[in-house]
Amino acid sequence: MITHIKGKMVEKNPTDVTIDCNGVGYLLNISLNTFSQIPDQENVHLFTHLQVREDAHILYGFASKGERDVFRLLISVSGIGANTARTMLSSLTPKQIREGIATEDVALIQSIKGIGAKTAQRVIIDLKDKIIKIYDIDEVSVNRNNTNKDEALSALEVLGFVKKQAERVVDKIVVAQPDATVEAIIKQALKNL
Repeated sequence: MITHIKGKMVEKNPTDVTIDCNGVGYLLNISLNTFSQIPDQENVHLFTHLQVREDAHILYGFASKGERDVFRLLISVSGIGANTARTMLSSLTPKQIREGIATEDVALIQSIKGIGAKTAQRVIIDLKDKIIKIYDIDEVSVNRNNTNKDEALSALEVLGFVKKQAERVVDKIVVAQPDATVEAIIKQALKNL
C-alpha cells in the first residue's frame, strides 16, 4: 500500500497532480480542497489512497491525513465510489462533512452534486456513530448548534430568502462561530445575503 508520496511536482490541475518521485511520475487524483492547499512549490508531500480495481490501479492524493480518513469513511458506504467521495470533498471541507454527518444534516450532504436524498441518508446512517466516536464530537453541542441553525434558517426563509443560498451562508457562520445564538446567526446572515 502506498501511504504517501513526496517529490517534485511536475503538473498541477484542479482534478489531479503529477509528482516525480526519483524519476517515476505518479498521477494522483485530488479534490478541489487538496488543490487549494497544495503550495505552488517544487517539492510536495501528499497522503495517498490506492484503489485497486480489475482494470486499473488509481492513486488519490490528499493534503492531510484527516481528509484521507474522511475519504476512506465515505467510500466504505454502499453506493459511494471513489469519484463520488472526491466530489464530496471538492464541494465541502472534511470538517463540514464530518459535522454534517454528525448533525444529521441531510440538506448539506444532499447539496453536493450527484448526491440524492437516499444516498445522503445512507451516508448519515452508516457513518454518524463512527464519526462521533472517531472525532469525539459531543452530540449535545452538535444538536444545540443544529437547533440554532435550523431556527435561523426558518427565520430567513420567512423573510423571503432562498433556502439554498441562506443555508450556505448560515453553514459558514455556524462553522466559524459554533456557539452563536439564533439572533447572532440571523444578524450575520443578513449582512452576507
